[in-house]
Amino acid sequence: MTIEIPSRDEIGGILKKAKRIAVVGLSNNPAKTSYQVTKVMQQAGYEIIPVNPTIDEALGIKAVGSLREIEGHVDIVNVFRRSEQLPEVAQEFAEINADVFWAQLGLVNEEAYHFLKNKGYTVIMDRCIKVEYAATK
Repeated sequence: MTIEIPSRDEIGGILKKAKRIAVVGLSNNPAKTSYQVTKVMQQAGYEIIPVNPTIDEALGIKAVGSLREIEGHVDIVNVFRRSEQLPEVAQEFAEINADVFWAQLGLVNEEAYHFLKNKGYTVIMDRCIKVEYAATK
């Protein structure tokens, strides 16, 4: 793999600067990892935007069907989708010009990584945003 991610210090800087996190694949089921991780980030003060066409809302916030439906700037797009779906999400990410593409723990896709890096974006893969947030506090 030729994927390089920012250092923990750099990730800490990203998390300190970020305010809005769009969560692709956020479930409205409290038993799911995406819900649990995102709830922690919401409680930490981040504005959460659920991105999931199959739900109406999650964590008390109305969901949107795609990243393209979000109004205003997005700092981090946190992705809870299978690795093979990352190129499609990366394409949408580039269209909305968000700052950081973040694929959760266990998610890696070289095609998506190189597509975004070649456009100059910050890409984090195979890291849990909740774990990184806790480690940088």
